[in-house]
Amino acid sequence: MSIPSGAPAAAPRVPEAVHRRRWAVLGVLMFSLLIVVLDNSILNVAVKTIASPAPTGIGATQSELEWAINSYTLVFAGLLFTAGLLGDRIGRKKVLLAGILVFGIGSALAALSTSPGQLITWRALMGFGAAFVMPATLAVLMNVFERDEQPKAIGIWAGSVGLGIAIGPITGGLLLEHFWWGSIFLVNVPVVVVALIAMAVLVPDSRDPNPGRVDPFGVVLSIVGLVLLVYGIIRGGELASFTDITVLAPLIGGLLVLTGFVWHEKRSSHPSIDISYFRKPAFSAAVAAIALVFFALMGVTFFSAFYLQSVRGYTALESGLLILPLAAAQMIFAPRARLVVDRFGARAVCTVGMLLVAAGLAAFALFGADTPLWVLCLVFFVQGTGMAHIMPPVTVAVMQALPRERAGSGSAINNTFRQVGGALGIAVLGSVLSTVYRSDIEGHLDAVPAGARDVAGESIEATLGVAEKLGPAGRPLIAAANDAFIGAMHVTALGSAAVALIGAAVVAAFLPGRPRAKAPEAPEESGERVLQS
Repeated sequence: MSIPSGAPAAAPRVPEAVHRRRWAVLGVLMFSLLIVVLDNSILNVAVKTIASPAPTGIGATQSELEWAINSYTLVFAGLLFTAGLLGDRIGRKKVLLAGILVFGIGSALAALSTSPGQLITWRALMGFGAAFVMPATLAVLMNVFERDEQPKAIGIWAGSVGLGIAIGPITGGLLLEHFWWGSIFLVNVPVVVVALIAMAVLVPDSRDPNPGRVDPFGVVLSIVGLVLLVYGIIRGGELASFTDITVLAPLIGGLLVLTGFVWHEKRSSHPSIDISYFRKPAFSAAVAAIALVFFALMGVTFFSAFYLQSVRGYTALESGLLILPLAAAQMIFAPRARLVVDRFGARAVCTVGMLLVAAGLAAFALFGADTPLWVLCLVFFVQGTGMAHIMPPVTVAVMQALPRERAGSGSAINNTFRQVGGALGIAVLGSVLSTVYRSDIEGHLDAVPAGARDVAGESIEATLGVAEKLGPAGRPLIAAANDAFIGAMHVTALGSAAVALIGAAVVAAFLPGRPRAKAPEAPEESGERVLQS
């Protein structure tokens, strides 16, 4: 894959001992990444069970369920950038081991939670650990593979995300059918133990040999700015409004602090991140594409779960199985994306990938309560194919634009934009879904007691819960709820598709085109590895 002109000079070659075990190291990194991805996808299918009264669940309210998800997101997004910097400074292996250990402890404590408050707290601890795992895996990858093999390795790394998307809901469904709700967290513990042993044995340590002075003020600004921004986004999604003072205050505050962070970094003699990288159109386009694609996709992931389970009536396990085509497409095509990019260029491949994602999202605007399953599977496969041809090229563009010594910072930038984009997608598109649903269902709540109408109109789950209590009289309300949700889903899907089209325009305008043919490699250079061995 080509990278923007003016990229850093080639880094020193990887030591031979590390080079020989690079694929085993990649397997360990994928395993570590899988734990983090798996956990989020498992939780998405367990929310209904956790909301049930004890002993089935812990009686979490809708707001408490949202914060069980959001506490993880808030801590995770807020610390990503700092975690990448620490990895560059003190060693990526140390950071990776510490992050996995904290994640495992948080998982065990979350499994034993007896109240929603405890679950929210331990989920935040899991987010703390995950923030140190995600950037470290990609940073280690960049330091065990030579530049020409990095696109292939990143493609495989990205494909493992698809594997997590598939395994998570299926594993969660199986566990919930046979065990108590806490098993979805407890399953992480043995996986963490295996990962820790494998990392200690196989993964080499690496760091920036010349990290320079610490920039504590910049680090604090990045944490405060990101936490305020993500909190404002989450709060806006909760209220289905972005005009409330409790939403505007943290949003504006976060943007102001992050603006101050950029101003400080540009003038600092020892910045945490070189802001000049964002002046490169290809670099900025790559991180923008990451944010936009996850904005669009996470919003749809949010409402598709309710569509499949609440409207279509599928179980958590069945819903998980229906996501398999999306995951399969990512696992099939992501590792091979580099071959298509080498032939056609990152610009063409990513543009087509974005258009495929937009088409898949727009297709949800045509779905009804009885859309054939094969159509659902086809749309999910198209979405996965598009993602597989977006994430590897843009990740390569971000990571190869920075020196290998700053791989942790590059990975942190990549994952921060991804996380903020995803959180914004869930909040904004979730607000659109909620607003349209409420306006449509209000005219059908006449049969509901006056005191329960506000609750009944909050979401399709709330409406269906009230309808069940009404008995036979609630059947018309169930049909109205399904119709209102499908209508709201159509509007939200079109909004998601529009965001994906904006992403297509960005990558078409700024990503590099087809790479030039490379000159033949000198015999003495190609034989260097042989002589070293």
